[in-house]
Amino acid sequence: MQVLVVGAGVVGLAVARAAALAGHEVVVAEAADAIGTGVSSRNSEVIHAGLYYPTGSRRALHCPRSRRMLYDFCASHGVPHRKCGKLVVATSAGELPGLEAIHKQAEANGVEGLAIIEGVAARRLEPELACVTAMVSSETGIIDSHRFMLALMGDLEDRGGAVALESPIARLKRSGGGWDAEVGGSDGQWLHFDAVINSAGLGAQSVARATEGYPQERVPRRVLAKGNYFGFAGRPAFSRLIYPVPVPGGLGVHVTLDLAGRMRFGPDVEWIEQENYDVDAGRADAFYQRIRAYWPRLPDHSLTPDYAGIRPKLTGKGEPAADFMIEGPKDHGLPRLVHLFGIESPGLTCALSLGEEVASYLSS
Repeated sequence: MQVLVVGAGVVGLAVARAAALAGHEVVVAEAADAIGTGVSSRNSEVIHAGLYYPTGSRRALHCPRSRRMLYDFCASHGVPHRKCGKLVVATSAGELPGLEAIHKQAEANGVEGLAIIEGVAARRLEPELACVTAMVSSETGIIDSHRFMLALMGDLEDRGGAVALESPIARLKRSGGGWDAEVGGSDGQWLHFDAVINSAGLGAQSVARATEGYPQERVPRRVLAKGNYFGFAGRPAFSRLIYPVPVPGGLGVHVTLDLAGRMRFGPDVEWIEQENYDVDAGRADAFYQRIRAYWPRLPDHSLTPDYAGIRPKLTGKGEPAADFMIEGPKDHGLPRLVHLFGIESPGLTCALSLGEEVASYLSS
């Protein structure tokens, strides 16, 4: 079967790899001039353990399973990563119920390596930390996301697949038992495929609306939640990731480390109408306040604007968070067509398992 995957982010590449491993001929069409330039390049590069996600959700299903797959993949493909662990911290008695709820949910999700410890024990692990109680997640880690995507693309190409850069998909229309795709915009060409998988991230809704015969009422609204990051000017104060109890819309301003030894803070949640990746230096005031709840010794004038990412959410401020949305033939009635919507955190961690699920729909 000839398969078109729209979008060469981490999930699109994982889906393409899984389809190629299943024996399909796969082409990935990417509108940008390189792989992984959107959501996949603007995140914390965290390998999530699977702590927070509601029972029965796709996140809860895929995150713990895919995290185990990802560590194995990194080891077998030489992808730089480190299982550094993280602490989720309660900085006041009022946050204890929230922390206990996370621990209970993580256990329900089958996450290994969890422990609740008192503040004194937490400070033995991280002397700069201030908290009353913490939950240890020993399975959390960090990864070089670009090297991960290159490894996924390598497996795809080894199976005869290809990535076509600067190849936006303008329209999709039914043709016989398959799909014709207008590749390259108004001056592009029409190519035929047996199946199409839309993994376009922030552009997924646009691709869905350009799909002939796809019910427009099934296209979910796109809500943009910008996450800003600030870099730290000094040496890292922590050896593990430090997360507060989550806030509405995100996991709170947390300590993120990278494999080069740098420490950053973020992301916050900024609801926006249009894509914009500028980091407003004025937001640092709120960062100092939030960070000092768990790191009181954060020096003045030590945070600098770093980068921003945008989460492709399906629900907005004050609304319950939506799960990953995967629309296959059994949902919309069109053969060999799959749309992926709202694939945000922990999409990077879930990519391998999501890839297997989506590739299985090609037989529908």
